[in-house]
Amino acid sequence: MSSHRYVAEYDDEDYQEYGEYEQPKDPRRPYEDVESYEPYEPFDDDLGAEDPRAGRGVRRVLSGAGGLILTPVALGLLAWGGLRQQMLVQATLSTQRDVFSIGLLVGGGILLLAVGLLGALSATGPILGGLVWGVAPGVATIAVPEWGFRLVKLLPQNDVTYGVTSWLFIGGLLATGFLLTGAGLASRLARRRR
Repeated sequence: MSSHRYVAEYDDEDYQEYGEYEQPKDPRRPYEDVESYEPYEPFDDDLGAEDPRAGRGVRRVLSGAGGLILTPVALGLLAWGGLRQQMLVQATLSTQRDVFSIGLLVGGGILLLAVGLLGALSATGPILGGLVWGVAPGVATIAVPEWGFRLVKLLPQNDVTYGVTSWLFIGGLLATGFLLTGAGLASRLARRRR
């Protein structure tokens, strides 16, 4: 065996022709050598999408105003229709129907339904309507009955006022107020869970 070493000689031209040997790229890091790589963000093609928080104040104001305006009208219609129906039945001792009374009852019920549905827009409407027009006067009348009479004296003296007085002292306004407030709170809790 020879102890002679073989040394290969390369021309500079050959070395430049093939260039330096490049390390294979790691397939797990394909963009390692890219300086300004930004992660992919999906394109949102829904041009009509808006920030859900935008306009929240407007929805609250509309719902609150609707609750404060529609609730007393609904309660007035229900109280008036109920009073007319009660007077007819008691006066005649029969089960006759008064179409106008039925219309008032149905109209009042639909308006209360509308107040409850305002909870889809914002919970403010049912909560405000229930607290202001149902819970507050109902609790005040239970706590101090004289306040109930003072509240009634503020209203014009007509059939609507007599019907509302009846509802106030038997707890109808209080129950309706709690129902509306509960509907508003349920709407708010359901919206928070989403």
